[in-house]
Amino acid sequence: MTAGEATRAEVCVVACAEAWRGDGEILAAAMGTCSVLGARLARLTFEPGLLTTDGGALLTAEAVPLGAPAGDVEGWLPFRDHLWLVLNGRRHVMMGASQIDRYGGTNISAIGDPARPAAQLLGMRGAPGNTVCGPTSYWIPRHSPRVFVPEVDVVSGVGGDRAAALGPSGRFHELRRVVTDLAVLDFGGPEGAMRLVSVHPGVEPDRVVAATGFPLAIGGDVAVTRLPTAEELRLIRDVLDPGALRDREVRGP
Repeated sequence: MTAGEATRAEVCVVACAEAWRGDGEILAAAMGTCSVLGARLARLTFEPGLLTTDGGALLTAEAVPLGAPAGDVEGWLPFRDHLWLVLNGRRHVMMGASQIDRYGGTNISAIGDPARPAAQLLGMRGAPGNTVCGPTSYWIPRHSPRVFVPEVDVVSGVGGDRAAALGPSGRFHELRRVVTDLAVLDFGGPEGAMRLVSVHPGVEPDRVVAATGFPLAIGGDVAVTRLPTAEELRLIRDVLDPGALRDREVRGP
């Protein structure tokens, strides 16, 4: 097995894992197959202090495979304690988004006119509190202009522009990065605008620009997202996701 054999999904898993690099002993929360795998891969490799769960209320002693029982349990994390971690900035969540704008404002609530939406989605859920209280990243498995939009129809997650307008109430707002099936982005552009950081192997920057419904900040040469190491591939394939569920979420070589 060599790193050069990695599929697009496996590159995405590693790119998601990198979002938690340097976080230390905080709760890693994720929504989506590749982002969950990324959190657990980070714990098994460069961030052993991360707290990970079985997908429910159990803190696991080790990162467990997708769908597997918790195994050894480190502790119980009832919802009230989970909320305490959120409110005190002790969780880094990687959420999904049906729409996202150039400053990281996101929508998971409804598509179309809020008074008469064309599609009802999840609702606000925890997006407002997640984004205002602590580190937030996003995993978006289909990078397209339908998702990356000039203006979201409903503001569920707070972007950098709105957080700045909150004044002191927005002081804990921190958007880290966006990982998609094409690229890695952050908010290092002018005035906190979304910036293209790297493209996945085999993807040209022009393809990412065309799939984004607003101008992307691009500074100089765009890097290529790193490939998984041989050990990371082994952990992804043999330990964390032997059923290859990742390939159902992201297709491609």
